[in-house]
Amino acid sequence: VQLQASGGGLVQAGGSLRLSCAVSGRTSSTYVMGWFRQAPGKERESVAAISKSHNPLYTDSAKGLFTISRDNAKNTVYLQMNSLKPEDTAVYYCAAALSFGLERALYGYWGQGTQVTVSS
Repeated sequence: VQLQASGGGLVQAGGSLRLSCAVSGRTSSTYVMGWFRQAPGKERESVAAISKSHNPLYTDSAKGLFTISRDNAKNTVYLQMNSLKPEDTAVYYCAAALSFGLERALYGYWGQGTQVTVSS
């Protein structure tokens, strides 16, 4: 399976972005999908995950601000990010797994990442 993340960019604090992850090679409904991020000098961390049946799961930092969704007909997963802060600046990665959860070790397939920069 191949994953292609897009939608990153430069936004002011308080703004919004919607990231997309296009899944190819296998139908996206086969997988749990997740979003992760990696800020400069930091480890990659989880942000959100969505089950095959569309149940979302969020880290505390994403809860109430970010929304993960999926459109299996389009083989695409989204991350709507609102009220962005400078500390949200990172490369955002989408990933696919067979088991549901936020743990990075669950995810065996990764996209190339898209840069999100939030200016103050």
